[in-house]
Amino acid sequence: MEKLRLISQSRTEPASRVERARILLAYWKDPSFFAVGQALGLHHQTVQRCVERAVAEGPMVALDDRPRPGREPTITMEAKAWLTSLACRKAKDLGYPHELWTTRLLARHGREHGPAEGHPCLANLAQGTVCKILDEEEVKPHKVRYYLEHRDPEFADKMADVLCVYRKVKLLKKAAAAAKKKPSDAVAIISYDEKPGIQALATTAPDLPPQPGVHPTFARDHEYKRHGTVTLMAGIDLLSGKVHALVKDRHRSREFIEFLKVLDSVYPGHTAIHLILDNHSAHISKETRAWLAEQPVGRFEFTFTPKHGSWLNLVEGFFSKLARSVLRHIRVSSKQELKDRLIAAMDHFNDDPVVHTWTHTLDKAA
Repeated sequence: MEKLRLISQSRTEPASRVERARILLAYWKDPSFFAVGQALGLHHQTVQRCVERAVAEGPMVALDDRPRPGREPTITMEAKAWLTSLACRKAKDLGYPHELWTTRLLARHGREHGPAEGHPCLANLAQGTVCKILDEEEVKPHKVRYYLEHRDPEFADKMADVLCVYRKVKLLKKAAAAAKKKPSDAVAIISYDEKPGIQALATTAPDLPPQPGVHPTFARDHEYKRHGTVTLMAGIDLLSGKVHALVKDRHRSREFIEFLKVLDSVYPGHTAIHLILDNHSAHISKETRAWLAEQPVGRFEFTFTPKHGSWLNLVEGFFSKLARSVLRHIRVSSKQELKDRLIAAMDHFNDDPVVHTWTHTLDKAA
């Protein structure tokens, strides 16, 4: 009875369920079809049918409509399967200029070719029916979801190498915390990468500041002027959080060597500098290898991320933070101003360095 009472007072239940719950409650108090019908403004036969069904099938079952047979479906299961298999192919494979299907195009193709394939029920196929069929099968042929193909046969081994470096960082931090000292300067582990193509864009009209009650945001003219692009070369010390950076017009071997020279000048001569980086041509070029051969043994060590494995490099998170904060909506008057602001941003981050930590699948590293 409590369930019936709650349903009878509900504002979200269907009206038919609420009405039948009120009928049953009223009949329980006054077992008279005529009296209940008069109290609720219903015909006594309506009350009688509801009560009799509740007695035969149960009060909760009596609240719902009986299932109706409905009209027989005009589109057969075979036709639906044929249409679904068609949706799983590309439209261009069937001679259309479209790369992917639209529901309108798929419906037209079904009408034109369905009867010839033995499905005459598709002769009048509507676009809305196509949408319903594809929804039932959870197929969305008009959409593309990107994935990353592993093309490096040594992906797992290279990933394990990178994770082992992160495990080393974790152990060094733990040892330093136990000794209540800063990490030893015997080794420096740098997560390095380049962020190329940073555009130096200038406005053609001054930005308008927000005005309370007028417009809440900055207003900017749609037109802009290009001053070229620059490349940010940055490496994060995973033990101290300090960012080392250069901003150059290009990122060839000579610029990479210049960044290595910056690291060489920053760290003491006895420090082993271990870099995590991708296998960009500038990192493995003849010029780079020749310069490394001139350095003391053990001064520089490289661990390369696997191909299409840039997500393993912690510096990518730093670049994401940079893009969402400093570079977002940035406008400059010249390329040099962009360089200066990028270096100023690095100084800003170094004022309060954040020690980045890798945790994903780290426990699985050897």
